[in-house]
Amino acid sequence: MVGLFLSNPIQMPTALITGASKGIGRAIAEEFARRGINLLLTARDETLLQQGTDELISKYGIRVAFLALDLTSTDAATQLASWATRQAPDLNILVNNAGYGLSGNFEKYSALQHEEMMQVNMNVPLELCLLLLPHLRRQEKGYILNISSSAAYQAVPGLTVYAASKSFMLSFSRGLRYELRKTNISVTAVCPGATDTDFPKRAQVGAKAQKAADKFNMKPEEVAKQAVEAMFAEKAEYVTGVVNKLGAFLAWLFPKSMAEKAAAGIYEL
Repeated sequence: MVGLFLSNPIQMPTALITGASKGIGRAIAEEFARRGINLLLTARDETLLQQGTDELISKYGIRVAFLALDLTSTDAATQLASWATRQAPDLNILVNNAGYGLSGNFEKYSALQHEEMMQVNMNVPLELCLLLLPHLRRQEKGYILNISSSAAYQAVPGLTVYAASKSFMLSFSRGLRYELRKTNISVTAVCPGATDTDFPKRAQVGAKAQKAADKFNMKPEEVAKQAVEAMFAEKAEYVTGVVNKLGAFLAWLFPKSMAEKAAAGIYEL
């Protein structure tokens, strides 16, 4: 469902953000808005999108349009890219933020459930990059910000497919960045750790894992600030938070089996 069409297309540098109704995506929208950047927002919840749009326009005086869209739907990326380029001819920032996890044993979920998660976490970001690259090339400067996860640095039993999808996004981002190194487009992968969002609820994370995450939760606003700064600094990848940086380093330093056993203990497998 189209939440809002602008009668006149946005004519200034603009960011398209997926998963923008709450959590990290909503905080990234606010971070861009503070910098005077116009916004195109998409997520499933039209009510939250409308509320966020009204707040951002009122607070920052920028132009905002939104599209309520389920990214698991057929041709979601094509619909979104077509809408975005019509709304903002000067679109120069793509933020692939939408994503979710499924916790528990791999066999707990159907093939369709896994496929839908991979669609949102991997396929749609890949398609949006492919569809929008020609548009971004026409801008003076273009940015792609892919939100991965600290889970990208190791296998995570109990979040097996989610972690694998985030590893894909990190690897894809770095490869694409290198391919585009001589162009006007910069690609950055940001890898947050535990963040105070609805992720645990949708992922059906158990009490033990939730309690462990609560000790290190970052605020979405701080993750967003670091993510946007890393993007504009044109960093290849960035892990938010000192604890998460240490975790990524230890996952690299210690044997994989040790990291996997520790993760399995958290997810009670």
